[in-house]
Amino acid sequence: MSKSALLSPAPFGRILTAMVTPFDETGRVDYGLAADLANYLVDQGSDGIVVCGTTGESPTLTWQEQQKMLETVRNSLGSRAKVLAGTGSNSTSEAIEATKEAANSGADGALVVVPYYNKPPQEGLEVHFRSIANAAPKLPLMLYNIPGRTGCSISPSIVSKLMDCSNVVSFKAASGTTEEVTQLRNYCGEGLAIYSGDDALLLPMLSVGAVGVVSVASHLVGPSLKKIIESFLEGKYAEALYLHEKLQPLFKSLFATTNPIPIKTALQLIGWSVGPPRSPLVSLNSEMKEELLKILSSMRLI
Repeated sequence: MSKSALLSPAPFGRILTAMVTPFDETGRVDYGLAADLANYLVDQGSDGIVVCGTTGESPTLTWQEQQKMLETVRNSLGSRAKVLAGTGSNSTSEAIEATKEAANSGADGALVVVPYYNKPPQEGLEVHFRSIANAAPKLPLMLYNIPGRTGCSISPSIVSKLMDCSNVVSFKAASGTTEEVTQLRNYCGEGLAIYSGDDALLLPMLSVGAVGVVSVASHLVGPSLKKIIESFLEGKYAEALYLHEKLQPLFKSLFATTNPIPIKTALQLIGWSVGPPRSPLVSLNSEMKEELLKILSSMRLI
């Protein structure tokens, strides 16, 4: 990896928090709390906020709720941070409409997941993403590969073809392996900004060319994640490794079951009343909650 690649700026910043969607005691979206949480996350080092992604429970939000979440966070943060909207769908037409709405609402970018359930072939994925990019040509896109949830994976060769769309600028790599980053860089070069989609792989992915992270743990340890990245960029690898290893128990606990169940519990334990996830997700069981509480206590987060 060249020195210029190591030091190159990331289009959305280095740390993007995939923010939870808060619900009140009746199960409605708490937009006021969402605005407060977004500002808190920026205060804690986030360069950007992703609303209504996986962690934001997009599958159980209506399009109207997603639109209002974006508008709320965008208006609350102003120019303090980048705001990306989760606009992916397994329907190309729905993803196009959501992405166009995000552009009209002032989003700085859109996170567009690989279509899920219908498992399109690679040719279909190219058509899908190209159609979205062409429909909102001025809105920067982050393609999102998470095969464990979608049932299929976009190939680096298709990503490289999509880069002739000027707004395909970044990629969230959540396949659980650094090999994905290496392959993407081989096919796409330094023109594609790759973000780790896994907190536990942030440092390994930085080492093979990622520029930052779309994080869940930054709800809790934003300053530590920022320090890992800063230490790495400054060549202080031992310091980065120390922090990486120190945070592993927390990362493991936050993904002991389906995200965002643990992070919503953790936020409630530290004083953020974000509510439980919507069905079919459920609250964290008592055993996992006790383990999470121990880890948060040991890290002096509560």
